[in-house]
Amino acid sequence: MTVLILTSDQDVTADMVVVHLNASGVPVVRLDPADLTGGVSLSGEYVHGAFRGHLRAAGRLVGMDGLRSVWVRRPGAAAAHAAAPSPWLTEESSQALYGMLRGTGARWMNHPDAARRARHKPWQLRLAQRSGLPVPATLITTLPQAARDFAERFPDLVVKPVSGAHPQEPPRAVPTSRVAPGTDFAAVAFGPTLLQRRIAKRADIRLTAVGERLLAARKETSPDADPDEVDVRFAASATPWTAAGVPQRIADGVRAYLREAELAYGAFDFAEDADGTWWFLECNQSGQFGFVEVDTGQPIARAIAGWLAGPAPERPGRTCDAGTAVP
Repeated sequence: MTVLILTSDQDVTADMVVVHLNASGVPVVRLDPADLTGGVSLSGEYVHGAFRGHLRAAGRLVGMDGLRSVWVRRPGAAAAHAAAPSPWLTEESSQALYGMLRGTGARWMNHPDAARRARHKPWQLRLAQRSGLPVPATLITTLPQAARDFAERFPDLVVKPVSGAHPQEPPRAVPTSRVAPGTDFAAVAFGPTLLQRRIAKRADIRLTAVGERLLAARKETSPDADPDEVDVRFAASATPWTAAGVPQRIADGVRAYLREAELAYGAFDFAEDADGTWWFLECNQSGQFGFVEVDTGQPIARAIAGWLAGPAPERPGRTCDAGTAVP
């Protein structure tokens, strides 16, 4: 049976997983939904109570009933590369592709419905709380007075986007920034603003969850680091990521989070404070892992390949199969 990978051609991180699948002799088809109606074709037939679907990409034809798993890595918008792209064509193509794939017995990493829900940061914060993960005091508001009251209770704050990246082309990451003392917060009225108590961190933690496997990495914060540089993605640091053990409380909380979120993969970011507490910041359901594997040597790509090569669910046609969640 075949593993289907939905991602862009330039996704080097996906290449790391394909290497392991090829070495294991597992058939792989990789395509970008953005190439639909051009380099990618599809067909599905519903006749006599049965469904037969096929995909063609790079000269290869694969039957949808022969898929063991689908890895929704970082696909482009359906039909975005078509000769005459349009919102209508994107919607038609997306419904055709993902609608057909939902009807197969393949397991998902991650299921599109679960992944879409998991992107919502307010939902993440509440789920993390329910899962027993420490969450910094957070306020999301459009009320300036609410922001001022929150700042009185928690004077040292950071501000970050509610949604993550700015939706330009290509998307631009918006850094988490420290709130200056004496900020008036009047601008909060113009759009939802996420304020969060700053964790005086001694390290950043990236925990990559692949099914049951939890692989954590730690980046030490330099004692002379600028306290205003709060976002590890933009901080000037030559300190490498190193492998780290996972505290039992965090392991239990992450597994509970994945079960409720129905995710098979998640890249969790934590801030470790001076007492060693790991504070939950967010979970990216399709987060990068290549930089961690390069620094630490952790077998993340091999773990993903092993999960994708695992047995297909016993009952085909389920919308969110138990195979998509950590047992």
